[in-house]
Amino acid sequence: MELLAGKDVASRIGGMISPKHQIHGYAVALSVKTIYAVDPTGQVDFGGGEYMAAGKLPVEAMRRNREDKYTWWELDRGGYFIEFNETLELAADEIAVLEPDERLIRAGASHPPIYLRGRVMPVETLLSVDASRVAIKQNARISRVRVFRLAGNQVAAAAPGPSPAAAEPAKPEKKPKKRK
Repeated sequence: MELLAGKDVASRIGGMISPKHQIHGYAVALSVKTIYAVDPTGQVDFGGGEYMAAGKLPVEAMRRNREDKYTWWELDRGGYFIEFNETLELAADEIAVLEPDERLIRAGASHPPIYLRGRVMPVETLLSVDASRVAIKQNARISRVRVFRLAGNQVAAAAPGPSPAAAEPAKPEKKPKKRK
């Protein structure tokens, strides 16, 4: 598996607000577009026939001052859906990891790291606010994405050691049957 440089990851991401501020050595920062409260009921069953996603209720963003260009979401403790400005389109041999930014964690909120494949439009995650309150500004960079290229069969071919045929266990020899 190969970790791609941020500049290479950027070519797989659409909707960036400011590439200059979002592209880093081995990651690209993602920015908040919309925040939703979690409608309290979702359900998951074994076969999927009774599956029901939790609903999304838009959280209103407010201007702190009349002259502010951007708005803020004031989030109380609990769970929220986050929709990012950015979209993602990966090749078949790539996988991305979406992880929370350290500043988000230090502010008292987080989201689980998640793996993404293929075309992801929109990129979303479930935010957990553990502090009494967290304020998030519109377009805040709260997460980052890292992309890995999977090596597939090339790993087995390049790996040192015995060949796959040599690794197979030897078959026991058949002993001839004794005649009576």
